[in-house]
Amino acid sequence: MTGDADSSSSTPTQPAPAVIHEGLPTQLPDIDPDETQDWIDSFDALLDERGRERARYVMLRLLERARQKQVGVPALRSTDYINTIPPEREPWFPGDEDVERRIRAFIRWNAAVMVSSANRKGLEVGGHIATYQSSASLYEVGFNHFFRGKDHPGGGDQIFIQGHGSPGIYARAFLEGRLTEQQLSRFRQEVQHGPGAGLPSYPHPRLMPDFWEFPTVSMGLTAINSIYQARFNRYLHNRGIKATDEQTVWAFLGDGEMAEPESLGAVRIAAREELDNLVWVINCNLQQLDGPVTGNGKIIQELEANFRGAGWNVIKVIWGREWDELLARDVDGVLVNQMNKTPDGQFQTFSVEDGAYNREHFFGPDPRLRKMVEHMTDRQIEKLPRGGHDYRKVYAAFDAAAKHTGQPTVILAHTIKGWTIDALEGKNATHQMKKLTMADLKKFRDRLYLPISDRDLETTYEETGAAPFFHPGMESPEIEYMLERRRSLGGSLPRRVVRANRLTLPGDAVYQELKQGGGKHKVATTMAVVRLLKDWMKDPGIGDRLVPIAPDEYRTFGMDSMFPSAKVYDPAGQTYESVDRKQLLTYKMSPQGQMLHEGISEAGALASATAAGSAYTTHGEHMIPFYIFYSMFGFQRTGDSIWAMADQLARGFLIGATAGRTTLTGEGLQHADGHSPLLAATNPAVVHYDPAFAYEVGHIMRSGLERMYGDGGPEGQGENVIFYLTVYNEPVDQPAEPEGVDVDGILRGMHQVATGEGDGPRVRLLASGVGLPWIQDAARLLRDDWGVVADLWSVTSWNELARDAVAAEEWSLLHPTETPRTPYVTERLTGSEGPVVAVSDYMRAVPLQIARWVPEDYRVLGADGFGFADTRPAARRFFRIDAQSVVVQALQALADAGEIDPTLVEKAFTQYRIDDPTAVAGVLQEGGDA
Repeated sequence: MTGDADSSSSTPTQPAPAVIHEGLPTQLPDIDPDETQDWIDSFDALLDERGRERARYVMLRLLERARQKQVGVPALRSTDYINTIPPEREPWFPGDEDVERRIRAFIRWNAAVMVSSANRKGLEVGGHIATYQSSASLYEVGFNHFFRGKDHPGGGDQIFIQGHGSPGIYARAFLEGRLTEQQLSRFRQEVQHGPGAGLPSYPHPRLMPDFWEFPTVSMGLTAINSIYQARFNRYLHNRGIKATDEQTVWAFLGDGEMAEPESLGAVRIAAREELDNLVWVINCNLQQLDGPVTGNGKIIQELEANFRGAGWNVIKVIWGREWDELLARDVDGVLVNQMNKTPDGQFQTFSVEDGAYNREHFFGPDPRLRKMVEHMTDRQIEKLPRGGHDYRKVYAAFDAAAKHTGQPTVILAHTIKGWTIDALEGKNATHQMKKLTMADLKKFRDRLYLPISDRDLETTYEETGAAPFFHPGMESPEIEYMLERRRSLGGSLPRRVVRANRLTLPGDAVYQELKQGGGKHKVATTMAVVRLLKDWMKDPGIGDRLVPIAPDEYRTFGMDSMFPSAKVYDPAGQTYESVDRKQLLTYKMSPQGQMLHEGISEAGALASATAAGSAYTTHGEHMIPFYIFYSMFGFQRTGDSIWAMADQLARGFLIGATAGRTTLTGEGLQHADGHSPLLAATNPAVVHYDPAFAYEVGHIMRSGLERMYGDGGPEGQGENVIFYLTVYNEPVDQPAEPEGVDVDGILRGMHQVATGEGDGPRVRLLASGVGLPWIQDAARLLRDDWGVVADLWSVTSWNELARDAVAAEEWSLLHPTETPRTPYVTERLTGSEGPVVAVSDYMRAVPLQIARWVPEDYRVLGADGFGFADTRPAARRFFRIDAQSVVVQALQALADAGEIDPTLVEKAFTQYRIDDPTAVAGVLQEGGDA
């Protein structure tokens, strides 16, 4: 039942277990078969004597009674294992099926040859052949009839291509003339032939910015990102920024991919918000990477139950048109029953066995089934196709999905992995099979009816180690047909374009308040950031382009004052009286709301930030995501999503609030962020800052706006970076901006905030973020108690200092005859005196990033280890990062340098008891809650 398949066969040693299809448990042991048979006989008798309607009524009453008695029978959420759309409801197919079949053959061949060529001897860079072969019909129906391009009047659709299907998309672009044969031959060879001469393995916009629009190979992220993309399209529409009512989000996924938590984790959001602008196409080839998705079960039925239960419209495409006649003759339901109870593992076996095996093991067990196919040859039985390979069945499903309203739609298409390649088709090892032999290629060519001679095939293979690509010529009817189809739908896809109008950014006035400092009031840097956001939202140039995003923490970060004016986005508005409606800061929802409140879902919030941050290319509209979150739950929890955000060339602000290991100590271990700057450092697109003062916040965020939304970047359209600020909930003294402040130093990573005066041994103290007050107190103690003079530096970014130093060394490596470049941190610290002591509320590894380039003795204090619940003074004494610990470390460095008597170190250690957290048990703290 596969089309061409090898003829090997084997007989199972025991019958396959029955699989009940309607969401009920399967493979349960039968502890009393005789009693079970009695119940079945009783039901059969009821059916024979009283008919189907009475039997159905009794069954429903039994299910109702079972639930009353808490037996635990689940709701029925799936239908028979047949096509959702019956033949009589299939629409007329508007295309030329013969021409489109030939186009698919050309693409199939070139896709497979591309991967096989990439694995020729001496290269062997990998790739995936089988995924696209199983889904070719799914994509081609879309490309020829449904996917609207960027030039469509409605703005064009957004297509999330399954990552492992990229060879087929490249092969289509080759036929269209968008890619060259040389590029296809350099699949997965992106640098050795020069820039742009090769092709990346998967959809990577950052690597191919004019072609790919969405990165999709991180399994599971396509699903959640497509949901929030569709939702953001509605957000733009409801807020009046752009009409998106003619745009559809199509996402192609695999059935094995559905095991990722992110895949199904947000499906309720799509149903709740009635995202009928979203269509998922799940390629159900029943195989994951190394074997069946669920061999003893039925993944399509399982997914149908999940999606129906979540409120989606479900369309199943199970069987090709050749099954229609058989199903029409199935008057007593025996064929449907056989389809229902056959497990996926057995269907996979049927797909690789010949017609005789299928006749015996699928149709043979029941004489009614055997009679049903007695007029068919074994070859005809063998070629009975899966629905996902039948163009008309797929077209009917896409057409129904495109016209459905009120719900998102999922199309579950039954296919065979490696379809049309005999060597790969349906086998467990298909995913790992990268190269086709000469014999494999000849069979594949014959199956596709391609006009490639044995001589040409053999000659090319001998000369290059790979088969030749095939192109019928740009004047051929097939190419003219496919180009005409794309022209009528708005141009070729995938395609990424940047056409957003430049924003008018705010001037100096909006930053004046942060420059004034806190006066007599202590202010947390989180509040400084939120204050600036509020002022930005009032700005006529960018105010409506800001997209505040939070995962159920707006009040935590003091943003509840924005509810009455900006409002929380909800397409249904607010249909109830809010419990706090009589309060000044009442919770308000609106279809035009500006704030995205994502509930307890950092993954969903990041998906929204990605959609907003890439709107300049997906919609031609600059939007500015401002995602604020508990710092610990940003990079640690959603790091893979941030990589995808960077790959998508998205821009925006990530605000890691309640940052640091010791600032949120009442919450305990899991909330204590001691390492997010290190995680941020691993992402080349992320620019991380850890500001201490409000005026630093102003300069940094202004820089972010100008770099991302100004006229910078290689093409004057802004830089594709993401600004990540770690800010704190701890109120601290906020000084006014000093006259002549070193703005360049703030932005490059460090600036001097105090110069020690007087005579005596000297030290240099460095700190970032909430650590600045510690070195200020330490400087006072060093001066008053020990006669030591300290210079103070605010390190706004350890990460940027380290990147600058690495870049300087790389430049020097590549320019051996020129004067080596000096890293910025070395330049700034050269000329001053004394050992350098750095302290951070993060683990030591954060400030140790710059150790190589500090020109003097460098000592580092940090909060290594797990966090815990206590006061800040106790936590800082425990980690030995408080002012007293800085003093002892500075004195020790001076003693080691011979600048002071070593006994002073012991004296200070004894006096401050830096090894004893009980020494600070009575020290009060301010603003300890989050």
